[in-house]
Order: sequence, then structure tokens, then C-alpha cells
Amino acid sequence: MPRVIRKTIPVSELNLSKAAMRLLGQRLVSPEVQYIQRTLGVSATQEELDDKVIAVRKMPWAKLVLPE
Repeated sequence: MPRVIRKTIPVSELNLSKAAMRLLGQRLVSPEVQYIQRTLGVSATQEELDDKVIAVRKMPWAKLVLPE
């Protein structure tokens, strides 16, 4: 059985913007981008990125924004 290699991509603002446009048809706002970057780290698979972009839109703002 062949091994499946999952390529990781950088969790950058550009990649998040492209994923949001492809999946949601609109851009993410900066607190959403910052939350995804905090939770996923430096790199993730495309599948993880897509799942997080969709999930972040359903989350309440209190979970997205860091307390001061």
C-alpha cells in the first residue's frame, strides 16, 4: 500500500486570504486571520487550513480576540 504524503503549506495571510475567497467567497478580517495563525502555527496541510477557515466564521468573537 503506498504511503500518502501530506504537503504542508505556510499559514500566511496570503494563503488564508486565498482559502477564504475559494471557500467563503469573501475575505477574512484581521482577528480571524490572527486566530487561525495562533491555533495552526507556522505550517499546516491544506485540509487543516480549509477546515479552520470554515470553522472560524461560526465562532463567537469572544473566542477570536485575545483579552487585553
